[in-house]
Amino acid sequence: MCEISLSRRALVTGAATVTALAAAPAAAQVARAQRSTRAVPPAPTKDGKSALNPDQALQLLKDGNAAFLRGEMMDPDLSVQRRLDLARGQAPFVAYVSCSDSRVPPELLFGRGLGELFIVRNAGNTVDTVAKGSIEFAVAVLGVPLVVVMGHEACGAVKAAMDVVNKNARFPGAIDAMIEPIIPAVLEARSASGDATEAAIRQNVRRVVTNLRERSDPLLMEPQAQGKLKVVGAYYELGTGRVDFFDMPR
Repeated sequence: MCEISLSRRALVTGAATVTALAAAPAAAQVARAQRSTRAVPPAPTKDGKSALNPDQALQLLKDGNAAFLRGEMMDPDLSVQRRLDLARGQAPFVAYVSCSDSRVPPELLFGRGLGELFIVRNAGNTVDTVAKGSIEFAVAVLGVPLVVVMGHEACGAVKAAMDVVNKNARFPGAIDAMIEPIIPAVLEARSASGDATEAAIRQNVRRVVTNLRERSDPLLMEPQAQGKLKVVGAYYELGTGRVDFFDMPR
């Protein structure tokens, strides 16, 4: 009986192994099916710049964030050949201004890969001389058709600026100077309804966007007037992962 029992157990184990091996390719296919089909930007123009117009560039971001919300895995090209191609030149389709926050990774939020987003990051997504020069370089030299300024839920820099306004707080080192440009947005948002922090964050984005749209060098103003460039404001919800492109040019 013992030998028969062992034999049956071996048969059952063997059958399970065969079944598992047979199912492995199918499981891999299912896993691949759960990965999103990533829209790849078209090849750069002859002058090495993005071939997308502003609306097409924005739609790529929206589609990527929708896939992110669905939990779909993206497969950006990280190959050696892609790195070699980028070593010869870059053609990003958006200049992205976002906060220096570990919870806000633009490439992951939109499923984008190497060489696709020209990212400018600093606390509070403000635009100082260095950031503005970087944006101008992206537009004038690299030819990006879209600039996005994105704030995010629970922004520490904006909260610090609110403490300055509401509690007369002071911060050590260069932090005081860093958050100073955010204070006007906090003051402007005090009469807004709803959550005070979110209102201040969104108003901070609006102020930066307005400056880029209306008070910039011709390097940014002229392509906007020609319809070749759009500047958009966005808000990222940490809890949901959703990006709200709430400030669009008229």
